[in-house]
Amino acid sequence: MSDKQVKSEQQQQPSPVQSIHISAPKEWAAGVPAVISAYQNAATKVGPLKGAGLLLQANQLEGFDCPGCAWPDPLHKRATFEFCENGAKAIADEATRKKVGHQFFSEHAIEQLKQQPDRWLNAQGRLVEPMLLAPGATHYQPISWPEAFELIGKQLQSLDSPNQAAFYTSGRTSNEAAFLYQLFVRQLGTNNLPDCSNMCHESSGVGLGETIGVGKGTVSLEDLENAEAIFVFGQNPGSNHPRMLTSLQAAKRNGAKIVTINPLDETGLKRFKNPQEVSGVLGSGTALRDLHLPVNINGDVALVKGLCKSLLEREKTGQPVLDHDFIQQYCNGFEAFKQDIEQTEWQHIEQHSGVSRELIEQAAQIACESTKTIACWAMGMTQHKNAVANIQLITNFLMLQGNLGKPGSGVCPVRGHSNVQGDRTMGIWEKPPQSLLDAIEQEFGFKPPAEHGVDTVECIHAMQQRQIKVLIALGGNFYRATPDHDLTEQALANCDLTVQISTKLNRSHLFTGKTALLLPALGRTELDKQPTGIQFVTVENSMGVVQTSHGKIPPASDQLLSEVRIVAEMAEASLVDSQISWRELADDYHRIREHIGKVIPGFEDFNQRIEALGEFPLPNAVRDARKFNTVNHKANFVIHPIEPVIVPAGCLLMMSIRSHDQFNTTVYSDNDRYRGITGTRRVVFINPQDIEQLGFTDGQMVDITSHWAEQRKTERGYRLVSYAIPRGNVASYYPETNNLIPLASVADKSNTPAYKSIVVSLKASAET
Repeated sequence: MSDKQVKSEQQQQPSPVQSIHISAPKEWAAGVPAVISAYQNAATKVGPLKGAGLLLQANQLEGFDCPGCAWPDPLHKRATFEFCENGAKAIADEATRKKVGHQFFSEHAIEQLKQQPDRWLNAQGRLVEPMLLAPGATHYQPISWPEAFELIGKQLQSLDSPNQAAFYTSGRTSNEAAFLYQLFVRQLGTNNLPDCSNMCHESSGVGLGETIGVGKGTVSLEDLENAEAIFVFGQNPGSNHPRMLTSLQAAKRNGAKIVTINPLDETGLKRFKNPQEVSGVLGSGTALRDLHLPVNINGDVALVKGLCKSLLEREKTGQPVLDHDFIQQYCNGFEAFKQDIEQTEWQHIEQHSGVSRELIEQAAQIACESTKTIACWAMGMTQHKNAVANIQLITNFLMLQGNLGKPGSGVCPVRGHSNVQGDRTMGIWEKPPQSLLDAIEQEFGFKPPAEHGVDTVECIHAMQQRQIKVLIALGGNFYRATPDHDLTEQALANCDLTVQISTKLNRSHLFTGKTALLLPALGRTELDKQPTGIQFVTVENSMGVVQTSHGKIPPASDQLLSEVRIVAEMAEASLVDSQISWRELADDYHRIREHIGKVIPGFEDFNQRIEALGEFPLPNAVRDARKFNTVNHKANFVIHPIEPVIVPAGCLLMMSIRSHDQFNTTVYSDNDRYRGITGTRRVVFINPQDIEQLGFTDGQMVDITSHWAEQRKTERGYRLVSYAIPRGNVASYYPETNNLIPLASVADKSNTPAYKSIVVSLKASAET
C-alpha cells in the first residue's frame, strides 16, 4: 500500500448511519465463519501473503506470543494454526500497514478526535513517532525522544514526593519490561503500581490467597483435558478465549461433563466447530456443555452454596461424596462451614440464585460422579461487590471432594490479557510482599519502599484530589477501561503530566493531564533490535507457563522503541544517583533475565532454561505438593452470607459484557456474530417479559440510568434486544457503559470495580 493510499484510508470517516440488524443468536461457535474472518482481517490490514505468514508464526516456539488472551499453548505439540479468530484480529491490528504520525495529528484536533468512536480511533493505524500535547494546545506536536525523556525526568524530580506519581501497567507488557518498570518505580521511591489486574482478576488473587495460599490457577492444560467434570462460572470463552474451546472439546471427547453457570447461555459453550478438523468445517461439530444454570446476575454465592448443600446432604444419606481424608489432613474450618451451609435454606438459595433446586441438584450429581473436577471462571465472577466471596466459595466447593493438588482437578481463573499474570509475578503490585523487597535490596543494593501504593481505583481518587500529579501508563487504555468516565476525566485533567506508552491510538490519548506525552512502542510481532542483537521477550500464560516471544516483522517505524528501552531511558533521565546501568540492561535482555532469576522465585537459571526449552512451567505449591501457603498452612473453608442486591421496583440489575468482535477495550467492529447483533453496540439485552412489563417494545430505544446511593448517571440511545436472560437482569457492552459504574461501587477486599452488577432503570429515549 502506498503512502498516498494509506493517507486516503486514514482520512475516511465512518458512515454516520450503519445498517442495524438483529437476528437470533448462533447455536455453535467457530467453524468456517471464524476462518474467513481471521484471514479477511489479516489480508485487509497486513496483506494476504504477509498476513498468512504472520499468523503461522503466532504462538509457536520460535514465533511470537499472540498479543491477545493468555490462554496457554500446548507444551509438547503445537498445531500449525495455533491461533484463533480473535487472535488473528489482534495480530493483524498490530501489524497493520496504516500509520499515525505528525501529519495525522496536525489534521485532527483533540476535540475532533473525541467525537470519533473507539473503533475509528483504533483503525487509523500504528503510532510511529513521539508526540507532545503542550499545556493549552489543541493538537499533538512532534517531540524528539531525548526531549521526551528529559521532560519526564524533570517532572518526576520536581515532585515533593515520589508518591505523587503513579505508574500504570497493562497486561500486554513483557516480563522483561515489567520487571524493569517496577525496579525503576521502586528505586524512585514509591509502590504506586496500579495495573489492569486491579480492574479484572484482583478478586481471584485475594480470594485464592486466603483460601489456598496461591493467587493463581492450580491446573495445567493437560489437567483440563483430562478432567471428568468442568464447571465454567461467569465466562464466555467463545468470544474472549476461543482457543479454550479446543481444550474443552478434548476434555469432552475424553468423557468430561461440562456445566456452565452464567446469566447468558453463551454460544461458544453450546457447540464448537473446530476449524482445524473436517467435522468442524463440514459436520455439526462437538456439543460442549451438558448443563446450563441460568443464574441471576450476582446470584453466584447462593448458587455455589446450593451446590455445597447438595453434596453435604448426599453425604448424610450414606453416599461417599466428600473426601474426608483431604479435609482432615489439609483443611481448616470445615465444621463451621458445614454448619453454615446446612442452615442455609433451599428457598433462600433458589430465590437469590434464580436457579431451581432441581437444576442445582443435577449439577451436583455431575460433581458427585466425578473424581477429577475443575472450576474455571473469568470476570463474571470477579467484578461484583461480593466477588471475593464468589471465588472462595467456588474453591470451597472443590475442597469438599479433594479437588485440589491432584491431576485433572483444581482452580482455573482464566486471564484476559496476554501477560497480565506475568506482570504480577514480576512485581507489578501496589502491595508487594516483603520477600520481594528484600530480594530487590539484596540484588541491587538499594532499599525499596515498604509502604503500600495505590491500586487503580485509589489512583483515580488520588489524582482527583491532586495527591498524584503524574501518571505514566505502560500500555493499556486507562481512561476507557476504568469506571465512571466523568470522574476519571476530571482526575486526569488534574495531573501535571500524563504519559501513554502505546502501539495504537485510543481514547486515553485524548483525556490527558496539562501536559501529555504519547510514546510509540514496538509491538509483540515486531523485530526488537538492540546494540547486542535481536532480542526476544517472555510472558507467562494463564496456567503459569513462561514462554518466549520472538518478533518477526520490521517495525512500523524507525522511531519506535521497545518498552524495555523506553523504561530504561525514563529511569536514566529520572534517577540521578542510580547505580543500576539501565541502558546496558536495555542493550541486552539477557542481563534483565539474569536479575529476574535472582529476585523472582521459580526463575532460577532463567536464561539457560528458556533458551534450552523455549518455555517452562513455574512451580505451584498447591498443584505440585498439595502445599497451602496460607497463614495457617491449610486450605481454608470460609463462611459467606448471601447478600442480595437491593433492586427497587421498576429497576433491573445490569452487567457489562464483551462482544465477539472486540478484545478488552479494542473494538474491531460494531458486530457480535454469536449474539446476532450487526451494526451497533448500543443495545440492552433484556428478557421479553421484562420488556412487556415495563411497557416497552422489542427494538425500542431507551436511556439507561444507573442508581448508586444518591448518584444517578445516564447513557442515552440504546436499543432493546429481546434475549434469553433471567428476568430482572439486563446486559450491555463494555466499555460503552462504563460511565454508568460509580467509582465507589467496588468489590470488598479487592477494590475491583463492580462492572458486572449495577442497578439501572430504563426510560423511553428521544433518540431513534
